[in-house]
Order: sequence, then C-alpha cells, then structure tokens
Amino acid sequence: MKILIVDDSSTMRRIIINTLSRIGYTDVVEGENGKNGLEKLGQGGVEMIITDWNMPEMDGLEFVKTVRGQNAAIPILMVTTNAAKEDIVEALQAGVNNYVVKPFTPETLKEKIESLLG
Repeated sequence: MKILIVDDSSTMRRIIINTLSRIGYTDVVEGENGKNGLEKLGQGGVEMIITDWNMPEMDGLEFVKTVRGQNAAIPILMVTTNAAKEDIVEALQAGVNNYVVKPFTPETLKEKIESLLG
C-alpha cells in the first residue's frame, strides 16, 4: 500500500515514516506542503494520505478539500497540533476520515491507520 505523507516538517515526516515502517508500511511518498502533495498524488498509486494541517503555500485543510474534489474514497488521516473540538469538526467536515493530535505515540498512529483501513 502506497501512503502519501504531507507535512512541512521533515522531522515529523521521518517520525511518521519510521512508525509506518515498524507496522509494515514501507511504500511511502513525501510532500512538504499541500501543493507538493497534490503533485505527488497526481503521479498515481497513492492509497492513503497522512497530512499535517499547518503548512505554507497550501495548508492541510485546503489540501484535503482539493483531494476530496477529485477523490471521495481515499482514506485521509490528519496529524496536527490543532486539538480544539471546533478544529476537529472543521477537519472532519472538510473530508478527513480520522484525526491524530501531536504529539502522538506510535501505538496511537497504528490504531488510527488500522481503523481507517478497516
């Protein structure tokens, strides 16, 4: 399964990649903002997206809305420091399937991914 990780922090992308690798997901593509993420998504083969919210150029919310305009089915997990209830509601309304608040444990990320993939 190919997973797209979109986050402006290379450190956070590395943490997510290492966590994914530990739970058996090694086919990963990286993007550093929403625009870059859309380019990577356009190259095809991506089956799941993990995105940050706060990024330059195109933030995660705008990225999710754009993706949903093209693909209603792809699972999207948002990983962010935005923990307020209204932020979570806004993300879900934009089309995010699940939500993880930073900082998170590898176990939490694993649980969210597994619940997304059924």
